[in-house]
Amino acid sequence: MKEGQVPKAMPRLRFPGFCGVTSTFALSAVADLVNEKISANQISARQYVSTENLRPDFGGLSQAKKLPAVSSVTSFRPKDILISNIRPYLRKVWQSNMYGGASNDVLVFRSREHVDADYLAAILSSDLFIEYAMHGARGVKMPRGDILMINTFPVPCPESREQKKIYDCLSSLDDSIGAEIRKLDALKTHKQGLMQQLFPAEGQCLPRLRFPGFEHEWKEAKAGSLFSSRTEAGEDGLPIFAVTTNDGMVVRSSVERRVDDIVEAGANRKVCKGDIAYNMMRMWQGACGVAPEHCMVSPAYVVLAPQRGACSDFFGYLFKLPSTLRQLTSHSQGLTKDRLRLYYKDFASITMLCPTLAEQKMIAGCLSFVDKRIAIQARKVAMLHEHKKGLMHGLFPVGEAHAA
Repeated sequence: MKEGQVPKAMPRLRFPGFCGVTSTFALSAVADLVNEKISANQISARQYVSTENLRPDFGGLSQAKKLPAVSSVTSFRPKDILISNIRPYLRKVWQSNMYGGASNDVLVFRSREHVDADYLAAILSSDLFIEYAMHGARGVKMPRGDILMINTFPVPCPESREQKKIYDCLSSLDDSIGAEIRKLDALKTHKQGLMQQLFPAEGQCLPRLRFPGFEHEWKEAKAGSLFSSRTEAGEDGLPIFAVTTNDGMVVRSSVERRVDDIVEAGANRKVCKGDIAYNMMRMWQGACGVAPEHCMVSPAYVVLAPQRGACSDFFGYLFKLPSTLRQLTSHSQGLTKDRLRLYYKDFASITMLCPTLAEQKMIAGCLSFVDKRIAIQARKVAMLHEHKKGLMHGLFPVGEAHAA
């Protein structure tokens, strides 16, 4: 057996015309980990790669805003594969299309002659590799990949014609995924634009975009007149929800590894469908959501019960606006941001601009429709990623080789 070679394995999925077992080698046997250093003065910000401007989820590269205050960087060239070695689970992997320099926390791999660079990039830009790297990662908050273990990652090496077939297939799928991601981004941008127009700009009393039949200025109202504080104890049989910054209210077991079922329901706080719950310590970041059903939340949350004239879905969007977040921050209590708390009494004193209930419902319905389209598109992207993951498992016998 050649140096760096691991037991041969048979892929479960093959293109017509290819058969037999596939030789598998450790990554260190098919690619060099580049350690060549160049002066940082030799590159521009456009040519600099760090963990900051590598995009997550194999999303490519953003241009760095400036060069770091260091004397040297790791040299890379076209076709090299750059991998962020901090928090590998973020899936920051990029195949270079230029010459440049990388920070010390970015690993630069250069394929050797008998392995196609594009083929190798396809393997390393996969959950198969990321999961392998995470097995050896060290650290809790900012885990780093173990370079020695990463170098042992088993790379299937079929003949060059099959490598090209595999790369062409995956590249075509990546193009489809990229197109769907761009559609998703376009929908998110559309929603942001709508929110900027459907709500008045700071200091204004009228939004730039109105639905037919609505002409009057929005009126000021105290938040306490729009929402009361619900303090009822939880009830047996109700699901426990959590409040997140990005996804609103979600079942708590979906964001935590365990739910403390031994705590009595009465120790939690009841939430009725349509209430808004917010995290006192993170409301200034937008950690709030509209309850999709009757449920319970931790007593650390504030539960807002809508009063007559208040549409919860409308205020769920209003509370996410940057101008509203600044209001919420200014009324929160605490010496530093990480200690800010927004108690109900302080929330109740905030003056807010709001339209009639009918216009509130129109705005909420419009944005909710866009959110549904975003959710559908996001599921489509997720399904394509799952399809690619399954395809990778069939094309690359990495798991079998590693188990052997």
